[in-house]
Amino acid sequence: MTHALVLEAPVKVADGAGGTLRDWRKLGTLWGAMKYGPVREDGGVAVVAVRITVRAAPQGAPSRPVAGQRLRDGERIFDILAVTEAGDRLTCHAEEKP
Repeated sequence: MTHALVLEAPVKVADGAGGTLRDWRKLGTLWGAMKYGPVREDGGVAVVAVRITVRAAPQGAPSRPVAGQRLRDGERIFDILAVTEAGDRLTCHAEEKP
């Protein structure tokens, strides 16, 4: 596991006009291994499937990734679609969009 990835969760913040915007809150840093999959096109944008493996954390722990969160590696963002568990590892099924 060679990539330091920041786990982020969506939060709603006031937009100053009576509505809300989505922002992201840092939950912590996880070390992970990435494996790239197929690329698909979405409205002229290439979307890359990525499997990111991290150490498992207990259910409900803030360090345990869940669908709807994202992982960040610098400016690269990986949207988590699903998470599966195998032993002491979690696999985040994610997508990276440029």
